[in-house]
Amino acid sequence: MAVRPFRPPRFDVSVALAGLAGGLLLWGFGLGVRPDSDPVVLFGGRWALLVPLGVTACCELLRRTAPRTALAVGTLALAADVMTQGSIATIVMYTDLMYAAVVYGSPATARRLPWITGVLTLAGMLVPYAVYRVPEALLIGLVVGAVTFAPASTGLIVRNHRDAAVAARLQAEQTALLAEMDRVQAVTAERSRMARELHDLVANHLSAIAIHSTAALSLDDPATSKDALAVIRENSVQGLSEMRRLIGILRDGADDREPAATPTLDGLGGLADNARANGLDVALDAEPGAVPAPVELAAYRIVQESLTNALKHAAPGRVSVSLHRSPDALEIRVTSPYGDRDGPRAPGSGAGLVGMRERAALLDGSFGACPEGGPEGTLWVVRATLPVTDVEQGEM
Repeated sequence: MAVRPFRPPRFDVSVALAGLAGGLLLWGFGLGVRPDSDPVVLFGGRWALLVPLGVTACCELLRRTAPRTALAVGTLALAADVMTQGSIATIVMYTDLMYAAVVYGSPATARRLPWITGVLTLAGMLVPYAVYRVPEALLIGLVVGAVTFAPASTGLIVRNHRDAAVAARLQAEQTALLAEMDRVQAVTAERSRMARELHDLVANHLSAIAIHSTAALSLDDPATSKDALAVIRENSVQGLSEMRRLIGILRDGADDREPAATPTLDGLGGLADNARANGLDVALDAEPGAVPAPVELAAYRIVQESLTNALKHAAPGRVSVSLHRSPDALEIRVTSPYGDRDGPRAPGSGAGLVGMRERAALLDGSFGACPEGGPEGTLWVVRATLPVTDVEQGEM
């Protein structure tokens, strides 16, 4: 496996070249930090300071890729620079190495370096003052602090702001993701609700149209055909009216229509009359009392769909619809003769039972539909229990 060549970032190369060029310029003019006669200068001459300068410039190439290594080598180079006449460029580049070690180093390095350099700064002030007992000795600690503690503290501030910005960006992305998930969930729920509403609005009328049109085509009786066509026309008109109401709800900014009323349990009588006109023998026993609007709409749609299923699938006989209000729930029960019916039947997809079960589940109610035996024979029984106490409390 081939080893990729080391390529420092372009900015780091620029920093290293700028520091080296500045140091060479100062060296060319003979500008150093200390004179050759200073007692701390162990390696006299102008050429000696070029070694720490070159090493520190090379360390700048590692300021982001290996910041701790660059700082360690740079510290040795700074110590060597102290033993020469010194260069301002070497000191400036070392402060950048200290800054980069905190900003680009590990979290542990970023936490420890400001404390270490702070302790060194304090020691650089107290120890020389304790030895020499002159105020000028405090300047040593100030120099140490300017070279080490100041860049380390600055790097820590920059790193904290950078981490805070990254955290804020991640939080914003998570918030946007959650908002998108909520939007998709809301759209899905709304599509399911509109699918139930569309099915409940037109299934009854289309089922009646299909049954009576099949009867009109299969029976060669002008009177029967005329009655069937009358029922077909009535259901077509009512179905179109319901479709217009639904389209009006979906249309945005439609100022040319009046708001449509939501079906209520007061309309169960008309629903039963319509079922009788379609050929069902319906007995209605409704004492719902006052119930919340969501429960009222769900109960109306469940009864409507039960009558539609009875029209499509039930055998001839009486269809009983009963609604009774208990202290905490509305009980719905619809029974119809179970078995094969004589005459044409409309195909069903089972969406009606699914929609009724979903309506009950949305209100934390229960729903069941199954055949049951009784004195009058086998009946198809639809039961639904819709709680009213929680809904009423939620609306208050």
